[in-house]
Amino acid sequence: MTRTIRLVSLFALLSFSGPTLAAPIHAVLYKNPQCSCCEAYAAYMRENGFDIEIKPTNDLARISQKAGVPEQLEGCHTMFVDGYVVDGLVPADVVKKLLTERPAIAGVTLPGMPIGAPGMPGAKSAPLTIFAVAKDGAPPTVYATE
Repeated sequence: MTRTIRLVSLFALLSFSGPTLAAPIHAVLYKNPQCSCCEAYAAYMRENGFDIEIKPTNDLARISQKAGVPEQLEGCHTMFVDGYVVDGLVPADVVKKLLTERPAIAGVTLPGMPIGAPGMPGAKSAPLTIFAVAKDGAPPTVYATE
């Protein structure tokens, strides 16, 4: 009887005191079918707690523009996560900050394909400037610097 009580107690302790693993954050990433850095970015995001669904498209510019990303600030892919647009190679911690803070913006963007950004080879030679994408078409502002 005592042994049974100990086993039940141990099971209860392990069931309720162990670390809780957060469910992955689902995101849909639209990319040019030939872009390999987008595949590397998706792998990086998966390593950082995201569940990435990749959708190849030849209409990426239209998707970015429809999401409100100004043409001069477009990145190499467009991702949608929890009501926000994330354009380009935005670091995972910046995306998590966005999802935690929940600012009243359409999303964030890292223009171009900077060397050393997540998914790009090489060492980062300068800070990455991530811009906020306004919902109302207002000029972009700096959201974060990495």
